[in-house]
Amino acid sequence: MANNSIIPGQAATVSNVAEVTGGINPGNFIETDIDEQLFSFNSDDTPLMNLMLKAKRVKVNSPEVDHYMIDEPASTMVTSVEMSQSTGAQAILPLGAAYQNLTRPYSTLLVHGVDGYTIDGVNRTPGKWLMLFVVAHDPTTGDPVVRAINGRKLNPTDEYPIIPAIRQGTKITILANSLYETQKEVDPDIIVPQPSRVYLQKRGMNQVVSDYFESQRKRIPFSKAVIAEQAIANFKVRGNRTLWAGRPGKMKVNVPKMGMQYIYCTEGLRWQFKRELQHSGKWTVERIIALAKMFFTGEDVPKTALLLAGKNLLEQIQCIDYSKHPEIQITTKQNSMGWTVTNFHTVFGDIEIKREPTLDRLGWSNSGALIGEDRLIHYVYSAEHSFSDRVDGEEATRNGILIWDALALKGSCHIWIDGEGEPGGGDTLRMWEDAEAPTDPESRYYLLADCPGMNENAKAGQIWQCDDSGNWIKYEQ
Repeated sequence: MANNSIIPGQAATVSNVAEVTGGINPGNFIETDIDEQLFSFNSDDTPLMNLMLKAKRVKVNSPEVDHYMIDEPASTMVTSVEMSQSTGAQAILPLGAAYQNLTRPYSTLLVHGVDGYTIDGVNRTPGKWLMLFVVAHDPTTGDPVVRAINGRKLNPTDEYPIIPAIRQGTKITILANSLYETQKEVDPDIIVPQPSRVYLQKRGMNQVVSDYFESQRKRIPFSKAVIAEQAIANFKVRGNRTLWAGRPGKMKVNVPKMGMQYIYCTEGLRWQFKRELQHSGKWTVERIIALAKMFFTGEDVPKTALLLAGKNLLEQIQCIDYSKHPEIQITTKQNSMGWTVTNFHTVFGDIEIKREPTLDRLGWSNSGALIGEDRLIHYVYSAEHSFSDRVDGEEATRNGILIWDALALKGSCHIWIDGEGEPGGGDTLRMWEDAEAPTDPESRYYLLADCPGMNENAKAGQIWQCDDSGNWIKYEQ
């Protein structure tokens, strides 16, 4: 609802207010009905900002912060190319530059989907996977040199078995190291998390009320409290848009009498997501359950899931046909934030769904953010504080609020649901429920049905992607 009785950023003098009410002379305000809701302070209009105020608060000493989104070191790797069966006792395990420093000598590795052998190396053990032992690192490629713990022996008397063939894209899980009898020294793990730079943005709100304006008897019930409430509501709404869509950066400005100073702009949450679901078509119960599975079953498992949704996405979810799934529970409840939310219960966990009006204002009505409430960090450089000063040389008072902060995602569970067809730079994922393979090889696909067109082993519930050679391979999270 538009309101022209307040000019954001302008002093609340009698003349200014009279001007925006149709040019009525000062002291003769027209008496109209006041929309009480317009002036009410409604936290439901800025859910993300309210989430930030409830998030873990970290006080910092600089407006520039190195933020570590993921604390836990990687536990899995993927082979970069196909590895042929070894001809000797050891071979180079092709991992590529992304994983080379994760393995150290004396580490053990579990190879998913590759069967091992019995202790004598004669009989294959279906379903009991191959385990490798890291001997060293190849000086040329940097990849680990490995031996098989439970590989196949050409002769039962051989000291070391050979290593079976391992397909490209095979998942490798890092297990504990294994030391020899008298060993006490081992290479330390090289854990060097990659931080991202977060800028804290200084936001402020001022209002100026002249002494003359405050002393008048006005037919419209203006007061300091009403003006302050509307100004704060406007401050929160604009700040909420910044928390979603702001772009990071800094620049210098020349301030009179103060010299050069920096202005910082913070990065919105929309651009921080590492996982994006590119969604098109109709939402179904199966798709919601698949979304819950992706969110709750990764390495980073949050306690709760809150879906802040645009109005169109919310409508689509509300219109899902649940008749074939009587076991699904859709309830309304009040969550820990005090909001009334729609609770979608699945076996993986509950998803709380709430409308986020700011997404509509930003043009993301078909989109939403699935967030772990306990995985948000509120960086604060200067705690929020208010002030009240007399305006120098004027008969007026300046009241204001200042805060210098930023909001950042923690962990890898969060998922941005993009319904606008505007990828934001994270790893994209699409849902696929056709027997034929998709024509777009750039994305990863979560299969809602078996897809023999990709591969005879492509089953529902798995994620598949296309490799550099055009072959479809299973993707391990």
